[in-house]
Amino acid sequence: MSIQWFPGHMNAARKKAAESMEKVDLVIEVLDARLPQASSNPMIESLRRERQRPCLKILNKSDLADPAATKAWLAYFSAQPKVSAVALSCRKPVEVAKLPALCLKLAPHRGTALKPLRLMIMGIPNVGKSTLMNALLKKRVAKVGDEPAVTKTQQRLLLGNNIVLIDTPGLMWPKIAHPSDGLMLAASHAIGVNAIIEEEVACFLADQLLMHYPQLLAKRYGQPVDALDGPGMIETIARARGYRLRGGGLDLEKAAHTLLQDYRSGALGRVSLETPESRAALLASYVVAPSDAIPQEAQEAE
Repeated sequence: MSIQWFPGHMNAARKKAAESMEKVDLVIEVLDARLPQASSNPMIESLRRERQRPCLKILNKSDLADPAATKAWLAYFSAQPKVSAVALSCRKPVEVAKLPALCLKLAPHRGTALKPLRLMIMGIPNVGKSTLMNALLKKRVAKVGDEPAVTKTQQRLLLGNNIVLIDTPGLMWPKIAHPSDGLMLAASHAIGVNAIIEEEVACFLADQLLMHYPQLLAKRYGQPVDALDGPGMIETIARARGYRLRGGGLDLEKAAHTLLQDYRSGALGRVSLETPESRAALLASYVVAPSDAIPQEAQEAE
């Protein structure tokens, strides 16, 4: 299953972001800590590199991610030029309060009354940008929702301490190069439901969890999982929860939705869907078709 999702308003948002990039000092890219590279938009990376802007990568939802994987990702990103990385939960004001000082370190020539520090917050849909904005400003200025693409226009706001924030709509990119990236994004609710089939996404997620976190599945659903594959896990959840259709068959759609919700909410436990090592293995196994243009891979390989 190859998932693609690029609503019309995102193209206009991309053009606006490119125009605004010239007038900012630092890019804050909000990532999902459970899939940091899959949730990193290659267009954002391309824009900031073109303008030679430093970047603070925020691994949001770190309280839902595997701590060992998050530690590896922080080291991976922080080793890149003009990049710093921090893991936090945008829902925790104490953690968010540390960000202005980190930003000023990355742009020490700004942050005065004459030269305010101009920050642009970017990221894919539903990754927590609006929650971050509200936490930084300590008031509700950005609409927050549980569906992707809630924010559709830029906002320019004053943070105080000579810092200006520019919030941008969630941006996807026109072509997701790897099917597994699309499935990870769909599982994490970054892609609109009209672009996915939940059962297929849930089967992919179940396979990943069976491979890396079988104990969490067994604990959550109270069933042995040793010999199961993804579809078998969905059937097991349906039986364990008593999900039945009118004719008596298993309600696999409801079971699939349950697994996705349990993963998204953290009810399963702390889970990461990729590590720097698994990402490297994915790139090493990928064969580029002559007709394909894949800026993401060119950027990741640098």
